[in-house]
Amino acid sequence: MFLGTHTPRLDEKGRIFLPAKFRDELAEGLVVTRGQDRCLAIWPLSDFVEQTQKLRNAPSSSKQVRDYQRMLASGASDETLDKQGRLTIPAPLRAYAGLDKDVVVVGAINRVEVWDAAAWQTYSEAQETEFADMNDDMFPGL
Repeated sequence: MFLGTHTPRLDEKGRIFLPAKFRDELAEGLVVTRGQDRCLAIWPLSDFVEQTQKLRNAPSSSKQVRDYQRMLASGASDETLDKQGRLTIPAPLRAYAGLDKDVVVVGAINRVEVWDAAAWQTYSEAQETEFADMNDDMFPGL
């Protein structure tokens, strides 16, 4: 499970240090791809395979399914962490998420998200009120 908010810096080669507590779960390989809301999503390879297996079984006759499959897969890159725990983020994905030097790495339970620091600040401030207003109607039994 991925939890917490971390603020590594993106280096000149497009690498970030992932938090040490995330590295074990990502050691066998990972997939970094476009996330929703203009962030990047990092999945352990096995979880990404499981997720995409569900998409393979979805009806390709649905435009929404095709669109989601294309957006997810076309931006995906399978990667490994280097010995220091750094992830190199491909240039097209850095551009998609607007990543420069200041980034935020967010644990999102089943995945890791990487955000531009200013975009994360704007997003999290906007979500604070909605988060406070969420209730059992949205998530029954939670």
